[in-house]
Amino acid sequence: MKVSKEYKERRNEILDAAGKLFGTKGYDKSTVNDILEAVGIAKGTFYYYFKSKEEVLDAIIDRVTGMVVERVEMVASNPALSPTEKLLHVILSMHVEGEVEQDIMEELHKPENSLMHQKSLSAMVTSVAPVLCKVVEEGISQGIFKSDFPTQYMQIFLTSSITLLDDGIFQVEPQEQQMILRALIALLEKMLGVEEESFWNMANQYWS
Repeated sequence: MKVSKEYKERRNEILDAAGKLFGTKGYDKSTVNDILEAVGIAKGTFYYYFKSKEEVLDAIIDRVTGMVVERVEMVASNPALSPTEKLLHVILSMHVEGEVEQDIMEELHKPENSLMHQKSLSAMVTSVAPVLCKVVEEGISQGIFKSDFPTQYMQIFLTSSITLLDDGIFQVEPQEQQMILRALIALLEKMLGVEEESFWNMANQYWS
């Protein structure tokens, strides 16, 4: 008699297969039956783990978001970094391309897949903003930052950054994207009441 796979292993197997399927065929065009065929399981087995195709999508997005949150929390809790360094490193550490299936990342960012993109953006902002807020509050307590709306500012900054730097939404030349990044960092400096170009100069040192 064949021994059943552990719950977590089987669940991840379904997510891996669905992620590749969504990336190649598209979320809207993929069906539960397609997932069943890709994994090689019965419909009853699928519904033991997930209630719907959308729930699979939510789980995939949660997995990507969890990877980012784990990374930013590690940076934010590093006592060797100043609040300014933490904030910059947290922002830079949110880049996950190359560590996640490229097909699913591209699919998540295609403008025609509005549901996938909306869920991805919402999950990222909801999960990462509190981490950034804690860093900002740490900087405020040390007299480095000045901000009356740390939570709201971080939500605005994250939403703007993720959206404007998304190639799937705004297809711009590298030079223009660099200007958008520069403007976003200038906005962050104003939000936190720090010296002009302080974040930008630190970012250039990191990239060089």
